[in-house]
Amino acid sequence: MTYTIHDKGLSTMIDWRNRDSYGKSISSKNRAQLYRLRKWQRRIRVSNATERNLAFALSELDRMASALGLPRTVRETAAVVYRKAVDKNLIRGRSIEGVAAAALYAACRQCSVPRTLDEIEEVSRVSRKEIGRTYRFISRELALKLMPTSPIDYVPRFCSGLNLKGEVQSKSVEILRQASEKELTSGRGPTGVAAAAIYIASILCGERRTQREVADVAGVTEVTIRNRYKELAEELDIEIIL
Repeated sequence: MTYTIHDKGLSTMIDWRNRDSYGKSISSKNRAQLYRLRKWQRRIRVSNATERNLAFALSELDRMASALGLPRTVRETAAVVYRKAVDKNLIRGRSIEGVAAAALYAACRQCSVPRTLDEIEEVSRVSRKEIGRTYRFISRELALKLMPTSPIDYVPRFCSGLNLKGEVQSKSVEILRQASEKELTSGRGPTGVAAAAIYIASILCGERRTQREVADVAGVTEVTIRNRYKELAEELDIEIIL
């Protein structure tokens, strides 16, 4: 059973290939009957407007998740969040695409596979503002327990995007843990702090990446990285030779 299909995958499927269970071709005499059965099966599977809307929303979730390369657990969680929103009638007055995008963003946070609102916006059909507003609404109404995103959660993906070795990733995590202990990450965007830590670690480990390269992967500005890395280097007493 899966929550990513509107009927949870429990309905009968009539294959589009004209072959029987043994793999033999269906005779031309029976093909017309099979065509009619297939047509009615499609109609019965989505019987009303509510199911049609749910089927559309779940297909949107799957499309966005595929574009972002998200794992199955995130897709299932997003589908559950969306279904709960439907059950509580939270869709009324809001676009299906907006609620689907917000559900996916919430699922990413719940599963500790963070994606930024900008990344969700890129693959969705709605604006960043609408996604953020809808996300805040459904998380409040559904009482979703979402912990603040940690900069450490972004390190593996950013390091992978920069083709950095495990040593740099480990050093970045070490820097971020020290920064967290000194409360240097509070009130700052997690992506910017993570990017700054990776920039510092890449220099310390001899795999230097430019601020522009790190900024492009992290989706932040070079100014953000420059400000954050200077703060980290100064407060953690890290000597950086540029």
